Amino acid sequence: MEMNRQDAKNAKKREPSEEVDRFAYAVIGAAIEVHRVLGPGFLESVYHQALKLEFQMRGIPHTSKHRVAVTYKGYQVGEGELDFLVGDVLIVELKAVEKLAPIHEAQVISYLKMTNHPLALLINFNVPVLKEGIKRIILS
Repeated sequence: MEMNRQDAKNAKKREPSEEVDRFAYAVIGAAIEVHRVLGPGFLESVYHQALKLEFQMRGIPHTSKHRVAVTYKGYQVGEGELDFLVGDVLIVELKAVEKLAPIHEAQVISYLKMTNHPLALLINFNVPVLKEGIKRIILS
């Protein structure tokens, strides 16, 4: 399928800003350090605490366990919880599972829609090489 000019313009609009990309780069570096030190095999809560400490040590602005309202037709019907909101612009969702499933990605896409943030990182620490466990998800 060919992309016309308008499609290319729209695709460009959806790309995260340089600020969001800088935060993503910093988060990935911190996550790699946590994985390098701990390796795979721990519970998600262990990685959460270690990454929170690593963010603090690196001066990465973040909110841990950030709550967001879930609305339906203008009414609040519940609450979601982001593992991290970095710099008020980047969602970071952690997993420690054998393999990421489609539901994990759906969860992150829902968070992007709820918050209208442009980018999320879905990070699965239960992999031999962390690069294989990181997924960038862009709201389109």
